[in-house]
Amino acid sequence: MADWIKGAIKRPGAFKKKAKAAGDSTSEYATQVLKKGSKASKRTKKQARLAQTLGKLRPRKRAAKEMLSA
Repeated sequence: MADWIKGAIKRPGAFKKKAKAAGDSTSEYATQVLKKGSKASKRTKKQARLAQTLGKLRPRKRAAKEMLSA
């Protein structure tokens, strides 16, 4: 794990717990929290932005299969 990621994650699992309580996946909840007019706290919005960023870093199964077959 990169050092910046370790430093960025202040409360491991907290955002996932909030998403589960809302009945959404983390990506769905992040999108909902970051919509204009959302009443989510500043901390939750920061967690949502980080969740979206980390989601982009994770390799997708389809992309991995294409890399292996090439």
